[in-house]
Amino acid sequence: MMKKLISLLTAVLMLISMTQCVQAEEMIRIGIIQFAEHPSLDNCRIGFIEGLAAAGYVEGENVIFDYQNAQGDTGIAAQIADKFASDCDMICAIATPTAQAAFNAAEEKGVPVIYTAVSDPVAAQLAGADGTNPGAVTGTSDALPVEAQLKLIRTLMPEARKIGILHTTSETNSDSTLETYRQLAPLYGFEIVDKGVSMGADIPMALDALLPRVDCTTNLTDNTVVSYLPLVLEMSAEAGKPVFGSEIEQVKSGCVAAEGIEYLDLGRQTGAMAARVLSGENAENIPFELVTNSYLYLNEDALKDYGLTVPEELLQRAVSLE
Repeated sequence: MMKKLISLLTAVLMLISMTQCVQAEEMIRIGIIQFAEHPSLDNCRIGFIEGLAAAGYVEGENVIFDYQNAQGDTGIAAQIADKFASDCDMICAIATPTAQAAFNAAEEKGVPVIYTAVSDPVAAQLAGADGTNPGAVTGTSDALPVEAQLKLIRTLMPEARKIGILHTTSETNSDSTLETYRQLAPLYGFEIVDKGVSMGADIPMALDALLPRVDCTTNLTDNTVVSYLPLVLEMSAEAGKPVFGSEIEQVKSGCVAAEGIEYLDLGRQTGAMAARVLSGENAENIPFELVTNSYLYLNEDALKDYGLTVPEELLQRAVSLE
């Protein structure tokens, strides 16, 4: 009797295991590559998953996510991309370096790549100058509202003349946005003074050289620099130079203000695009989408520390940091 019970239990367990395997095989497997670990990219990932769920693609029900972080290393990003191109049905790439790595790895295998937080898809060769996609790749751009940021800095610092920008020389997204700053800054009476770094360890020396030459600094969507934001804020405070951010999380962390985009919304928009591809559309035929809404974020404590006065109209327009 005992042997029969054991045999029956074994059969039931095997059946359950086989069922789980079949269910796992039927699930859509999406690999998520995030270039670095900082709040804006984290929000992209959270929003992406939420956007898919809103379209009916829910983790554990019909989707399995494999999340990997490249820790700011392009070599690691390429290794993760190669693995996902072989193992996954779709790749979500967060930030320009991972989007480039994912498309390079997945192009020949036909695995669709949906990117987010790519400031300039054309410069990153993820889209043509006419907006067409070079393959099964599409996504969302987080191009900064540079002119709105310059207007904000001019309003809060009417006597300022030089804006410092720290950037990573290997990040295409930073090159593109820096060029936009250079073109627009003179219209608002500013000169851009930039300093390039190749890795996070270069930031202290770069700031030592940059901060004495400028009235303030403004952040790009530069993954290396944002990953070292606490250090940037500390050294800037010691030098008495305000730091302007590029999105809400940076302002929460201590930047004085920002005209920026909302990265949770950006991620949700990207998830909705991914759902279209999972539902049968060809990613190659879906143009990348540019976020046009910008929001004003103010850190009142940081503004007070630097003695910056905010006009009433800005206070009324500012989005709560809560």
